[in-house]
Amino acid sequence: MRPEWFIAGETGSEVFTGERCFITELLNSEKSPDVSLALARVAPGVTTQLHRLDGVAERYIVRKGRGTVEIDGRRQRLGPGDQVLIAAGAAQRIANDGPDDLEFYCLCTPRFTPACYVDLEDGGEG
Repeated sequence: MRPEWFIAGETGSEVFTGERCFITELLNSEKSPDVSLALARVAPGVTTQLHRLDGVAERYIVRKGRGTVEIDGRRQRLGPGDQVLIAAGAAQRIANDGPDDLEFYCLCTPRFTPACYVDLEDGGEG
């Protein structure tokens, strides 16, 4: 029997989401309710869906590529090594305006669940 503190490698494959980006879940388990970690990939020329996460703060850590992030209407250019702190409930989206894929880690506290995601474009509140 495995110890309760061990989480077996459950990394899923990359999936395309309605948010218009690719997501690979690296850590998202009921055993770790305080945090989740995913790798996001946005193709060149794509802007993700305007959305917010209710009750969940998020941090982006850019791995590669360049783009522009928008948080509550304020925009900031970003590139490798840059970090973005997104408060719970803040309207957010990111645009890849570079020639290569934009990849960044998404660290959520507490962990991301689909129930916290609010679409602010298609029939949402935006």
